[in-house]
Amino acid sequence: MKIARLFGAAAAVVMTTGALVAVAVPASGQDLLNPDIVPAMQRDLGLTQDQVLTRLKSEDVANKVTEAVSATLGDAFGGATYNAATGKAHIQTTSAAEVAKIRSSGAEAEVVKFSARQLDSTVDKFKALDSSAPYAVTGWGVDSATNRVTLSVLQGQRAAADTFLTQSGVDKSSVTILDAAAKPTLHANIRGGDAYYIGGSSRCSVGFSTTTGFLTAGHCAALTGGGSLTGSNGAALGSWGTYRFPGSDYASVRTNSSWTPVGQMNNGTRVTGSSNAATGTSVCKAGSTTGWTCGTVGAKNQSVRYAEGTVNGMTATNVRSAAGDSGGGFIAGNTAQGILSGGNTSVTYFFPIGAALSATGTTLRLG
Repeated sequence: MKIARLFGAAAAVVMTTGALVAVAVPASGQDLLNPDIVPAMQRDLGLTQDQVLTRLKSEDVANKVTEAVSATLGDAFGGATYNAATGKAHIQTTSAAEVAKIRSSGAEAEVVKFSARQLDSTVDKFKALDSSAPYAVTGWGVDSATNRVTLSVLQGQRAAADTFLTQSGVDKSSVTILDAAAKPTLHANIRGGDAYYIGGSSRCSVGFSTTTGFLTAGHCAALTGGGSLTGSNGAALGSWGTYRFPGSDYASVRTNSSWTPVGQMNNGTRVTGSSNAATGTSVCKAGSTTGWTCGTVGAKNQSVRYAEGTVNGMTATNVRSAAGDSGGGFIAGNTAQGILSGGNTSVTYFFPIGAALSATGTTLRLG
């Protein structure tokens, strides 16, 4: 039997030029996406229909402006967020001389202490000490909103964070310690359910359709021994391609001739490319347990310390998810963002789509 649709993902062409240019606003939010995204964002972000459409249009412009401006700033780039109150990109720089350039692009400007590369360097120092980090440390990563690296630790265990900071030798003024309510856990459900199955028992979610199959979470393969794959209808699905976990969290699956990957998510939203949306941008995900849920992009370049191993380079969100959603696709508008990895009751992490595509040598199926 031919299967016409897998759990796909969205994507869009991104601006690659470093020039500061005017960006056209789409005529209508409806031009960008399937209407199903609108009620989901209304529900999860507390917006009206008109506010959703307006936000999607302004986010599209803001992200293109950010990509163009950041390329011109080089080492002076401090980070960027989306300001939902003004509908503009908020771009940080370590050089006051760059403020006028940023503002001339239509973005907000802020002078900050640390460059994005400095913050990423701090993250790299933490990653090098992962194997010796205290159990109470649940992760770390860049928070563009505060121009700091956040270090998360279980409540009541701040001494462990202080010890780890001293061991790392990083500039402590660049780090903010945050309390974590619980240790993050992977969202692969070994109890079964809808979506696709591994070895007849474990369940994960398809993320993004590719020209040869689909992408999903690497731990869905690694923690199940790369078992046999079946679809939600019980039919053989295909075979594992490249996958990695821990360190990263991505996997490719080569579907067999009974399945036809298409450039859509399971609610019909089209896939038109991929991008790297700024912190603060609205984002939605499709998963086989919690379905279609929305929130905003949070801190980036996050290292998340699961009991099964640490995953680096992830992006945090406040999107709701649960066990079995692992591998599900995150999109902003029609643009693919990443693959759901795991989280806890307050945060869900995704592994960036660009890194997953590059590592697996796959290409998104576009709709």
